[in-house]
Amino acid sequence: MSECVQAYTDGACKGNPGPGGWGVLLRWGEVEKELFGGERETTNNRMELMAVIVALETLKRPTRIQITTDSQYVKNGVMSWMKKWKLNGWRTANRQPVKNRDLWERLDAALVGHDVGWRWVKGHAGHAENERADRLANRGVP
Repeated sequence: MSECVQAYTDGACKGNPGPGGWGVLLRWGEVEKELFGGERETTNNRMELMAVIVALETLKRPTRIQITTDSQYVKNGVMSWMKKWKLNGWRTANRQPVKNRDLWERLDAALVGHDVGWRWVKGHAGHAENERADRLANRGVP
């Protein structure tokens, strides 16, 4: 694993729940790839997760990747909560089932083999790549 891939991810929802989209800007050196998609009935948190999942699943081999997200839910889930959820059989500290478990498990699988760094940025605050990811997420809304 040499050069680091940069992934800028975002989710969008028109109503929560409602129609939603996810967007990803992948950058490796001078090469960029834009990805987006969506669902008719979803939540913002599900779209934030899908953006990261798609970014990771797009990689063809083990990669060093820096994921930049404006989602505290995704960042905290991966950095703080997911390990405990797995140990507790995908239950929270209150013994409640983890919301969006299907996507958390998919994200957990997508992380395998990659060297992932996480960066949080404030959304809608002028971060150029986050704004691009936001536009892509909105394009993905059906």
